[in-house]
Amino acid sequence: PLQREASIASWNANINNTEENWKISEKASFELQKIFTDKASYNEIKAIKESGSVKDPILMREMDRIFNYYLSGQVDTALIAKQLKMEAGINVKYSNFRAMVDGKPVSDNVIEEILKTSKDGKKLQEAWEAHKMIGTVVADDLIKLVKHRNLIATNLGFKNYHDMSLRLSGQDPEEVTRILDELDSLTRGNFAELKGEIDNYFAKYYNIPVSELRPWHYQNRFFQEAPAIYKVDFDKYYKNQDPAKLAAKFYDGLGLNVDKILANSDLYEKPGKNQHAFSTDIDRAGDVRTLDNIQPNSQWMGTILHELGHGVYSFYYDPQMPWELRDAAHTFTTEAIAEMFGRLATDPSWMCDMGIIDRKEADLIKDDSFKALRLQQLVFSRWVQVMYHFEKSMYENPDQDLNQLWWDMVEKYQMIKKPEGRNMPDYATKIHIALYPCYYHNYLLGEVLASQLYSYMINNLNVTPSMVNQPAVGNYLKEKVFYPGARYTWNDMIEKATGEKLTAKYYAKQFVK
Repeated sequence: PLQREASIASWNANINNTEENWKISEKASFELQKIFTDKASYNEIKAIKESGSVKDPILMREMDRIFNYYLSGQVDTALIAKQLKMEAGINVKYSNFRAMVDGKPVSDNVIEEILKTSKDGKKLQEAWEAHKMIGTVVADDLIKLVKHRNLIATNLGFKNYHDMSLRLSGQDPEEVTRILDELDSLTRGNFAELKGEIDNYFAKYYNIPVSELRPWHYQNRFFQEAPAIYKVDFDKYYKNQDPAKLAAKFYDGLGLNVDKILANSDLYEKPGKNQHAFSTDIDRAGDVRTLDNIQPNSQWMGTILHELGHGVYSFYYDPQMPWELRDAAHTFTTEAIAEMFGRLATDPSWMCDMGIIDRKEADLIKDDSFKALRLQQLVFSRWVQVMYHFEKSMYENPDQDLNQLWWDMVEKYQMIKKPEGRNMPDYATKIHIALYPCYYHNYLLGEVLASQLYSYMINNLNVTPSMVNQPAVGNYLKEKVFYPGARYTWNDMIEKATGEKLTAKYYAKQFVK
């Protein structure tokens, strides 16, 4: 009941952004989290776990998950209060910071627009460096926060906060590192080639030698998104379409009807509403919703396909499973489904089979569409490598030279040169490192699993690449991925679904030439 109450309160606050709604949401969330701070319950479940008396695999899986919830709650409340206060203070600094360009304060959106559109090297450098000044504002506080998080983690018996974060989410850090290292080795050579293409493109674009290219020449603050070097205007294909109706038709053709999800959802813009998008499972009993702000363009087509991917995962759990196991095997396994379907919005074969474009147009844009998708995937994968390895090393030793560590990672994985003589806390300019720590790798693991599932279906179920009107897709996902919920650990579920543990080879096969 508390979970449902907290979910509804959060939903109401997101669709009607009032101070009163957020207070109700915060109170409900606090009451839910308070359960897991109870020491008597923790000691009871710890004793059961250590007794080895639980043999039933369903009960054992429930016990392991619930034990982790209680373990994470067994921290001195004063330490948690201090952490929340430190995070809130840093959040205020990020929220209030504005980069100064031409003597005027500007938003991150303005910085991004300058980096995307300007050809003036000095202006690009000024904008990039102005944004990086937030690092000097928060770096000292961030290092203190990292050490405080480590204190909490070691008090609970973990090596450090990074180690704790992964283990409490059901991941072995060594296993995650192995998968990312496998991905690095499979993509490094191809990325180097593509990086050469990008460099040659921008050398001509800016009329400078390749050797003079610097971080501000790659069209965004972190080189985490692919620059637009292949020109396909997908938005024009959707300007007379309703993405929600297209998505509903597509999922229906898979045998994954989403009418009930859409009926409970809030799909279009309105005042006082969260401007982003998410999917939420209110009660683990069929009340699944998505919040969106749909416009007739390719971005929102991809977004609604993505969010309904999360939605169908939650909607099609086995209703006979215990409540605790009506959940994804891991947060990244639901990301995988969302990402696999979200990719389709710019897939010409999907657009053709859905009647959005004709075969002639699909053939015309096919090559550039795939190149753009491949570039985006590989650019993003290299960026995630930076984030994961930097955070892992930072929590292992927060007293090292973090400025140098950051650029070592950027140069190794993104192949971007550090500006000469630069010694600034550029790592602290990425808000996720401070406020959403040790999570970024899950986006990439989701992409890796998306490719593994997609490859399995194409090769074993006689499924067409567009997946349009392929009920075999829905049947397979329901049986092998959705219905089991969290009954199995994530890698056991993947092995049962595809015959293999999670591997990067199918991602490489799909996106490496």
